[in-house]
Amino acid sequence: MTQPVIGIFGGTFNPVHIGHVRAAIEVAEALELAGVEFVPAACPPHKNGEGLLDFALRLDLCRAAVAGLAGFSVNPLEADRPGPSYTCDTLAALAAARPGERFCFIMGMGDLLGLGCWKNGFGLGRLADLAVHSRQGQGIETFCAFLTDNGPAMGATPTPDPAVWTLPDGHILHFVAVARLDISASDIRRRWRAGNRLNGLVSESVLAKLLTHTDALQAGWDRPLSA
Repeated sequence: MTQPVIGIFGGTFNPVHIGHVRAAIEVAEALELAGVEFVPAACPPHKNGEGLLDFALRLDLCRAAVAGLAGFSVNPLEADRPGPSYTCDTLAALAAARPGERFCFIMGMGDLLGLGCWKNGFGLGRLADLAVHSRQGQGIETFCAFLTDNGPAMGATPTPDPAVWTLPDGHILHFVAVARLDISASDIRRRWRAGNRLNGLVSESVLAKLLTHTDALQAGWDRPLSA
């Protein structure tokens, strides 16, 4: 019997939006994942903290975003971890806390392309399976070109299927084409500062929570912020 695999979807989620949820659903369906856990980063290492909503609020927004989605949940693992939220540490902590379970870390194509700048980025495939979802203008060709250059550093080996590469310790690297929703958290923050409606960009449950935390949004978002 094939071992069930749990998807791990990490990110800043500032805020979580329907593009995040839709991508997670499509990856879960394509790879037949047993479930997906959203894992908000408490202290994103590549952000300086400006324009970042409080972790507890981002956690609560994620819970609202996946409420009612069978198999989807939010893992507050980062709440009690000091220092920057490095993915390699998160995956190692999950493996230590839940021996015998198999995980698949879900990332966007932009994350894959920047993996060389992450702490132990090329070693993530030794900790879990990896699933890379496409983005506009960057599909399977970009995926394969990256692995041609960086596969040896990751221990990745091609298979007859260009969307599937093997990784050390029996892990697998997948490319998953997903429908592109042109939504970004930075654009949502820009629209909020401009006083525009966020309907259709975030779920109604997330929007309702945002509207009850306007003071927190003003403190976190009411200033220019790079994406």
